[in-house]
Amino acid sequence: MSFSVPQLLIGLLAAAVVGAAAARVGFLKPSGAWGAFLLGSVVFGLGGISWSVPLLVFFILGSLLSKYSPKRRRAVKERLDLIFEKGSTRDAAQVWANGGIAGLAVIAGALYPDPALFIAYLGALGAAAADTWGTEIGVLGRGRTLSVVTMRPVERGTSGGISAVGTLGAAVGALSVGLAGAFWSDRPLVAIITAIVAGLLGMLIDSLIGATLQARYRCSRCGAITERRLHCDVPATLIAGHRWVTNDVVNTACTLTGAAVAYILARLL
Repeated sequence: MSFSVPQLLIGLLAAAVVGAAAARVGFLKPSGAWGAFLLGSVVFGLGGISWSVPLLVFFILGSLLSKYSPKRRRAVKERLDLIFEKGSTRDAAQVWANGGIAGLAVIAGALYPDPALFIAYLGALGAAAADTWGTEIGVLGRGRTLSVVTMRPVERGTSGGISAVGTLGAAVGALSVGLAGAFWSDRPLVAIITAIVAGLLGMLIDSLIGATLQARYRCSRCGAITERRLHCDVPATLIAGHRWVTNDVVNTACTLTGAAVAYILARLL
């Protein structure tokens, strides 16, 4: 990886344009646009086009998928919006939870030239893509959703729930990142394989933490089980997990797992 002052300036401009455009079309909240600007500045400015394309593929495809709402799943989405801690319009914390580990990989790659760090970068983004695609495609599916811990049926969209359709969607999401990175890698097949494997393992860790440690609350007014601390405009009661294990913490663990798995595989393959 090589970079220069002109590249950094171009990176700042490109990140500003992407962040502003994403906020304009409703992919990001204002804080998310600032988060994307900072992350994009690091990736575009230090990594250049080869590191930027996989990030853009992940962000654009994931955002479009999250916003796509066919009639068949609108009722499910409306229910999930009341359960999930955050919606599909990302804020700064969501941007960093999904892309912060990838950003650190870019910085490490700028300081320590090592091809395995690019693979780790793809692993982090592959895990984020797998989690996003797995959730969105899983909501569309008609098959059973099972708890990753008990293997008993749970409602679609439940944290820690997995399904055949969702897992397939997760693999496709990770593949999209792997293909975007393979073009720029000197080991394209390794880039694709590690993105998929790291993506699926990262999603698995996401599901395990979501099912066991993530905070879950009961609304004191309507009785609903939710990830939100406030529900029906009143404080909800913690009934499982830990308050500090939020969805953003879970997503960070997911991408960290993806990066670590990909780095190890890049060293072994």
